[in-house]
Amino acid sequence: MNDRIRAKLIQAPSNPGVYLFKDEAGQLIYVGKAQNLRKRLASYSTNIENLDIKSRMLVKKLSFFETIITGTEQEALILESNLIKQHKPKYNIDFKDDKRYPSLRLDVKSRYPTLAIVRKTGNDGAVYFGPFASAQSVRQTLRIIHKTFKLRSCKANKFRNRSRPCLNFQMEICLAPCSLDVDRTTYLDVVKEVTLFLKGRTPFLIQKIKKEMVLAAKKQNYETAATLRDKMYALEKTLEKQVSVTTDFKDRDILALARDDKLSLITLLFVRGGFLLGNRHFSFKETLSDEEELIGAFIKQYYGDAHFIPQEILTPLHLEDAPLLEDWLGNIKGKKVHIIFPKRGGKTQLLKMGGQNAENELQNLIASKNAETDLIRRLQKLLKMNKAPERIECFDNSNISGTSPVAGMIVFEMGKPKKSDYRKYKIKTVPKQNDYAYMAEVLRRRYGRKDGALPPPDLLLIDGGKGQLNIAKAILKQLNLKHDFEVIAIAKKNESKGETEDKIYKSGRVNPLNFRKERDLLLFLQRIRNEAHRFAIFFHRKQRGRTSMRSALDSIEGIGKKRKETLLKHHGSIQKIRKATLSELAKLPGMNKKAARAVKTGLVK
Repeated sequence: MNDRIRAKLIQAPSNPGVYLFKDEAGQLIYVGKAQNLRKRLASYSTNIENLDIKSRMLVKKLSFFETIITGTEQEALILESNLIKQHKPKYNIDFKDDKRYPSLRLDVKSRYPTLAIVRKTGNDGAVYFGPFASAQSVRQTLRIIHKTFKLRSCKANKFRNRSRPCLNFQMEICLAPCSLDVDRTTYLDVVKEVTLFLKGRTPFLIQKIKKEMVLAAKKQNYETAATLRDKMYALEKTLEKQVSVTTDFKDRDILALARDDKLSLITLLFVRGGFLLGNRHFSFKETLSDEEELIGAFIKQYYGDAHFIPQEILTPLHLEDAPLLEDWLGNIKGKKVHIIFPKRGGKTQLLKMGGQNAENELQNLIASKNAETDLIRRLQKLLKMNKAPERIECFDNSNISGTSPVAGMIVFEMGKPKKSDYRKYKIKTVPKQNDYAYMAEVLRRRYGRKDGALPPPDLLLIDGGKGQLNIAKAILKQLNLKHDFEVIAIAKKNESKGETEDKIYKSGRVNPLNFRKERDLLLFLQRIRNEAHRFAIFFHRKQRGRTSMRSALDSIEGIGKKRKETLLKHHGSIQKIRKATLSELAKLPGMNKKAARAVKTGLVK
């Protein structure tokens, strides 16, 4: 660090705020917040040997910094969190969680709300429950709800257009508000019960139903009492499968941390109403930060986006910023939130349980990564590559007789799909069906660009035989790429010739590779090819559907771009637009009866 930077650090203002460290290239490398900027920044100007590992690294890279003064330390905390999300600086902790965990969405604005499984949550006025650990767990929860409560399960379009009750009404698991005159207050009582169940208030709900059952029996309304009894028994059976961990019925989250030299992992246990409902794990490679910074960064990133914040958050260590974080979370929740580091009593047992889960998951993660590394190294040896194929890219084309031709590129890194790097291509320069020409265009577009948006692969997998492999090699040679990478092709087995497995071709070899005892490597390459095929077909179907919808509506007089977008946005498909009534079409924004009649006439089969 030069004297100019050191002097500037010491002269920083004493206000609360945020500081931004940048390197020689002007790249933002770290964002921090402080109650007193001068005091915090002055700590970086001391002898480098007195600093921790992370601070030493920052000081070595630091070439320029900025400060942003805020009114309070809490404002600084919010600004710091927003800047980290926006810029993702190299030395800030980023809890990447590529999985989009499923949640349940309750549209409370609807006259008769229902639950839907979603993977994106938004500030849209709906109530969200979750996230759930897996699609299987959320579907199981939904099955229990539909079996126990009489909440409708049909989607909005079917609900609007249904003329008579469906089978669920006959099975007495739905009130059929789609076609019967159902009292809205009665239906909303069902919604309240479902909400209690999803919030983990099953014991309270059971007591509520029990009181209603006794009251119905006293009034000699035995049929209602029997229905309530069955519902109570079903909920008690569900409750038996849940693990009770506290007796105070509070909502709390338990944070646990496990680390080794290369990986760190945070485990989050969800306790709702005293029952353990599930967990989630967050792993990351950054290991320079101390444990307090890791836990604090997690709380800011996770709960800043969460649609539910519990009454208590148990942490495995004392956080200096706990009061500040409590105020911040309390403002979001609208109620007091406590961040607690228990030292004795039952809550320490909860932390111990969280720690055991974290350690177990970390060991599983390490074992999984070791297995992935072994697979990649064995593939490198089989293909006789100079570099391990850590990043593998694969393309596939999709079209029907040359119509709406598209291609998809998928990426595997360290043996796993990296969906953020998947790319879709509409074929632009090939007028007639020609798979070779499709591949040529896509390869040029992917590898001929100089923007460096995506790193080059270590291995390119082409779907096809020797012909496709030779074309790919020729195109890549024409592009005169700076980065050289291996190219192989995968061809399907020809059963008429007695072939029993797919073939892998490599340039310079006449015959396909022999996998012998390494058959798992062939299965791995097949998995990549199949994923590329799935991705390309999905994109093609979507593209073809859009084309057919546009062409059908384009031919209708009086239906321009805006009206077409409105119709498709509200109904989603030509078939659903056909089923809509004249009145429903006319009520849409920008539509009228004349335009609605034109649509109904134009879409007659």
